[in-house]
Amino acid sequence: MAVIYLRHPKHGTKVAISDLEADNDAQNGWEEYDPNATVDLDDDMPDEPAAPAAAEPEPVEPVNELQPRRRGRRPREIM
Repeated sequence: MAVIYLRHPKHGTKVAISDLEADNDAQNGWEEYDPNATVDLDDDMPDEPAAPAAAEPEPVEPVNELQPRRRGRRPREIM
């Protein structure tokens, strides 16, 4: 049984279990890849530092606009 690793830019990764399935998936944008291949991350790193991140906004306290709920039974109505 064949095990073929496929990658798609939108859908992620998957494993095809036959050549026929892999050929069909290739027609739909899937590309074969080797999961055991090493990736050299130094080549992908830019030479200049990234721009500083924007300041995060201050956290806002949640506001509970609901009235506090009474616990227990409602008082008996007198007629």
